[in-house]
Amino acid sequence: MKSRVAVTGLGLVTPIGAGREAAWEGLLAGRCGFAPVESFDTRAFSVHLGAEVRGFDPAPWVRRQDPAALGRASLLAIAAARQALEDAGLAPEAVAPERAGVAMGTTSGEPREVERFDDRYLAGELDRVGPEFIGLYPCHMIAAHVARELGFAGVNTMIPTACAAGNYAIAHAVDVLRAGRADVMLAGGADAFSRITYTGFARLGAIAPERCQPFDRHRKGMIPGEGAAVLVLEPLDRARARGARIYAELAGYGLSCDAHHMTAAHPEGNGAARAMERALADAGAAPGEVSYISAHGTGTPTNDRLETLAVKRVFGAAARRTPMSSIKSMIGHTMGAASAIEAAVCALAVALDRIPPTMNLEEPEEDLDFVPNAARDHRVLLAMNNAYAFGGNNASVILRKHEA
Repeated sequence: MKSRVAVTGLGLVTPIGAGREAAWEGLLAGRCGFAPVESFDTRAFSVHLGAEVRGFDPAPWVRRQDPAALGRASLLAIAAARQALEDAGLAPEAVAPERAGVAMGTTSGEPREVERFDDRYLAGELDRVGPEFIGLYPCHMIAAHVARELGFAGVNTMIPTACAAGNYAIAHAVDVLRAGRADVMLAGGADAFSRITYTGFARLGAIAPERCQPFDRHRKGMIPGEGAAVLVLEPLDRARARGARIYAELAGYGLSCDAHHMTAAHPEGNGAARAMERALADAGAAPGEVSYISAHGTGTPTNDRLETLAVKRVFGAAARRTPMSSIKSMIGHTMGAASAIEAAVCALAVALDRIPPTMNLEEPEEDLDFVPNAARDHRVLLAMNNAYAFGGNNASVILRKHEA
């Protein structure tokens, strides 16, 4: 029998608010985090909107390191990690350091450090890569910076599986806890807004000019964003013993690779379907038991069509009666943070029996329940969180209501 894993703390930094309460209330209210990009000049592009985290101050959260010496993704991750621990009622020093671990996901790591280096090189200020770059840019430094900030000396892993990375990190943390190799795991994802990411998606024609409309017949693309989320995961017995609030149980996960194309998903959604099927099997659940699906739902024509196809394939008749929504319609695509934020939202949906909406949905392309334009009170016993990424990396995570 697999050991049970509890979600006891949530930390979020999003384009519509930082902290569990602000982010959750913003999502239920249908608040939009899109605005003209401020962090760089977009006049070279035909699109200009982004979902940036505005007014972020790392000072309250980064206490053991110099914020000026860390990249933005690391700062966002540390803020989310400290929020999550405080939400869980856990002081970092209350956990044996060697039994406390970190698993984080990302798409780009610290791309702003590359941009900063390039700008200085082109300006003739640099002629070589120096130690200040090496200590900031590599993506594994995000998890390392979180661990250093908190004094966590256990398992430390960074998983760069792009837009599915948050779910991959959560899956890895579950494995670590099930194997008894840690007492507490911080699991999540972080990514910073960058010219590199924006340019790539703009060149692909994947950025929407005005708004993100997942599952709408007239959708025109995604809105790039940034953010971070961290979940505190611990064995259920330990959480109960210390009297922790338990948002949900992390019941199972499923991973797969399309093995098809580096940027295009499998045309029949095979990899996405396998990830969902494996998650259900790991959780010991049937499709009809799922109360809510948090969709990857980017708003791009290809993703939404194939995700819908995969859900119908796996859920069969239950697909049409299972609510499914995309919060990317409000916070944009936060890259490696996306599925971590969405996993935190699933934990809240399970705990509070409310479902956030898919905003900007006017003419659904498919006959599924996409929870259009308004949050909904709904009994959520089991939530599935889906994430798909370039390279064909797919990850589904299932959270179950905890009955005391």
